[in-house]
Amino acid sequence: MDFNLKKLTSDAGVFFTRAVQFTEEKLGSAEKTELDTHLENLIARADCTKNWTEKIFRQTEVLLQPNPIDHTGARIEEFFYEKLDKKIPSRTTNGELLGQYMLDAAKDFGPGTPYGSTLITVGEYQIRLGGAEREFLQTSAINFLTPLRNFLEGDWRTISKERRLLENRRLDLDICKARVKKAKQAEAKAACEGDAEPDFQETRPRNYVLSASASALWSEEVDKAEQELRVAQTEFDRQAEVTRLLLEGISSTHVNHLRCLHEFVEAQATYYAQCHQYMQELQKELSSANSNTYPNSFASNANPSTSATCPSPVSSATLPGVSPPCLASTSTPGIAREPSGQLKIQDVQQPSTGHRKAKVLYDYDAHDTSELSLLADELITVYTVPGMDPDWLVGERGNQKGKVPVTYLELLS
Repeated sequence: MDFNLKKLTSDAGVFFTRAVQFTEEKLGSAEKTELDTHLENLIARADCTKNWTEKIFRQTEVLLQPNPIDHTGARIEEFFYEKLDKKIPSRTTNGELLGQYMLDAAKDFGPGTPYGSTLITVGEYQIRLGGAEREFLQTSAINFLTPLRNFLEGDWRTISKERRLLENRRLDLDICKARVKKAKQAEAKAACEGDAEPDFQETRPRNYVLSASASALWSEEVDKAEQELRVAQTEFDRQAEVTRLLLEGISSTHVNHLRCLHEFVEAQATYYAQCHQYMQELQKELSSANSNTYPNSFASNANPSTSATCPSPVSSATLPGVSPPCLASTSTPGIAREPSGQLKIQDVQQPSTGHRKAKVLYDYDAHDTSELSLLADELITVYTVPGMDPDWLVGERGNQKGKVPVTYLELLS
């Protein structure tokens, strides 16, 4: 107990002298040993790396898990599983949960109904999207987040610990320098005034136990202070070298994080490519299902004899028309045709009946002059003409006219 008390007293004394030195440096009344320029640059670079790595890490976590409550719960769950040395179970993504809800709803609504069958189709693709998201989250966490976390919780803590130790060694060095300076000043003063009993309180902290007798000369005190200075300088140089080696390792950290960043981008590209593929397949299935469930409601406007005997090929430049033999036997009022038998889209006249309003569901960019570009949520007038592909309608918006795809429209009553 006595040993512990002495150690506690000694540690308290060291802390007090360091605090006094630090305060005097801040007030400008004490000299401060400056680090060399190379070490200062390494420290500044390390601080910059730590700050931006922490911001990137936190924001990536937000990107992968936008809900802070879910993110906190997930971290707590991961913490307990790590402490128990158990594998963290894969969590259901929001997409998978939505897909399962759609499948359950389809059972109640009836899988044979149009709504129920569509729910089944969309639900299955939502589950696929959720699976792709879960794989992306796992890959990103392993290849990108984990290395960043290891740096912040491992390497950076070691660097911070050594930097704090370096700062303590610097304070001890400056304390010894100040002690030597005061001892030499006192020695010079005593030499001028004659032999006098030295006041060692000027060079020693209050808790220092003086072993020399009261008649010791100032030169002995100077020698002791210089010996302590040499020891402090050696410890400071050794700690500065250790800190420098750790800080130079930041370059390796940048190389490692660069590799992890490439892997993160690859995971993102794979994930978004899968999502794009799934959505294209889903759109095709829905388009096919809609064409079977909701046939073209404008077919009644066409001449029955014409639509039964005339082909309807798709043309990218002009609206498909009937063959010349059909032109000879039938005629459609208000529709101009070129000598080859193809319809001229700009000369097609809107019929007096059979036209309807339609709401645009998605943006659409026209591929040629015969098509009409669309903006989501706008309203246009649509109608059909004889011999036209059932997947296309003629759309009008003001004085603009052109072909529009049926799958991009919601027909209004």
